[in-house]
Amino acid sequence: MVLFPMCCILLMFFMLLSCFSLSIKASFNLTLPHQHPHPQIVVDELQWKVNASLSRRELHDQACLTGNPIDDCWRCDPNWAANRQRLADCGVGFGRDALGGKGGQIYIVTDSTDSDPSNPTPGTLRHAVIQDVPLWIVFSDDMTINLKHELIFNSYKTVDGRGANVHVTGNGCITLQHITNVIIHNIHVHDCKPSGNTKIRSSPTQVVARGESDGDGITISSGQKIWIDHCSLYSCTDGLIDVIKGSTGITVSNSYFAKHDKVMLLGHDDGYMDDKGMQVTVAFNHFGKGLVQRMPRGRHGYIHVVNNDYTKWEMYAIGGSAAPTFNSQGNRYTAPSDPNSKEVTKRVDTKESVWSEWNWKTEGDIMVNGAFFVPSGSGSSDQYAKATSQQAKSASQIDQLTMYSGVFGDLRFHHYIYIYFILPFQLSNYI
Repeated sequence: MVLFPMCCILLMFFMLLSCFSLSIKASFNLTLPHQHPHPQIVVDELQWKVNASLSRRELHDQACLTGNPIDDCWRCDPNWAANRQRLADCGVGFGRDALGGKGGQIYIVTDSTDSDPSNPTPGTLRHAVIQDVPLWIVFSDDMTINLKHELIFNSYKTVDGRGANVHVTGNGCITLQHITNVIIHNIHVHDCKPSGNTKIRSSPTQVVARGESDGDGITISSGQKIWIDHCSLYSCTDGLIDVIKGSTGITVSNSYFAKHDKVMLLGHDDGYMDDKGMQVTVAFNHFGKGLVQRMPRGRHGYIHVVNNDYTKWEMYAIGGSAAPTFNSQGNRYTAPSDPNSKEVTKRVDTKESVWSEWNWKTEGDIMVNGAFFVPSGSGSSDQYAKATSQQAKSASQIDQLTMYSGVFGDLRFHHYIYIYFILPFQLSNYI
């Protein structure tokens, strides 16, 4: 008589435990293996690092301190060139765990040619990025690498352009597909054109047949733990950065974007459900002149847009479809003069009755020249809870946080002069 109710109690307990477990999984939507179950923890951690770096700058009279937690992590070391791999410890946001080639050997690129993508020459960038072992890739000198076809990476690689003026351009440009742990730092990527219908070596033992690429600057497809930092991207055929097909654990930081239409796409298409697990941090970037839209445009995933500087746009800055989450914190949005393009946000091809449920938040953002952000969503669940322990630092610090955006040594004025006047003349020599 006593055993029967006890059995019933145990049965009810395991049923409740099972339901609780399922609800937790549904709540955090663990679609992808590298997806963080509590994105707000990552958001709070980044804000804590920004606040701590700005406080250190106020307390210590060191010219090397900027308040930018990534740069302050390594730039104050006068011997950084002898300890390049420290950079891998400086990541923030969802891509903070990207190791790149940390622990691997230094590979010095000495040859800027790209004559045979199926059998790359030792000493070239293509030969370096396809290797099966972790490598920290640096450059012997300034160089322009005019690609013959897309540059396909293998996992555990860092491309470190510090100390040289490195340009990657030409056909296909950079492809990170089905790989993990890549850092791309301090290079120019520009004027990328479609290519393909050819065979390209993707590892020392494998040559793959490739269809036609879109002409993106950097494509991340089914990639995890990827960090793009201090790059300058402009004037490609399709997107400057595309993150698609279940990629997650991505940070795009300290980069400079200019002279382009579709800047950054985060999500393959509205029907690609694996992108619900996509988590991307967009931080400390400068979105400069001549940009039209997609800064970024998201689908499904969680996108933290923090401490970026937006210098006008032609259509919109933040856009999306298929219910992405946008957490916008401490950015400066400067609207264009066109009275019809003042809105920061755009819900693409979606009725208000639908997008009103999407979680799009603005916190601590500064709106300039009539810019305005239309928020939406209840934000009541834990996944989308508003940060309370670490509030976004005022966007009044944005000049300080983004002053070195893009490739080091290319300050904003020099970017403008180079992209609009010098570069077109240089490229005419390749035609």
